[in-house]
Amino acid sequence: MITLLVHINNSEPIKMDVEQMPQPTDQALVGKNPRERTDREVTWVEDGVTTIILPWWRITFVEVLPNPNDAAEFPLPFRND
Repeated sequence: MITLLVHINNSEPIKMDVEQMPQPTDQALVGKNPRERTDREVTWVEDGVTTIILPWWRITFVEVLPNPNDAAEFPLPFRND
């Protein structure tokens, strides 16, 4: 699963998981497990909803968040001495 941070027009960004990266020909973004940036439940989604569909015209931009397993491969450029 790929985790995205989706910035929605006039709203706070949300995190969601997708099976594959969106394609340029897609009309909407389909994601699972919608949540706030802090991993809390999104308040404007009904209880029990696990999948949401957002049309592209509502989305400002999308950030692809790194996989926790990949973070170990790229150490930060500072020292802890």
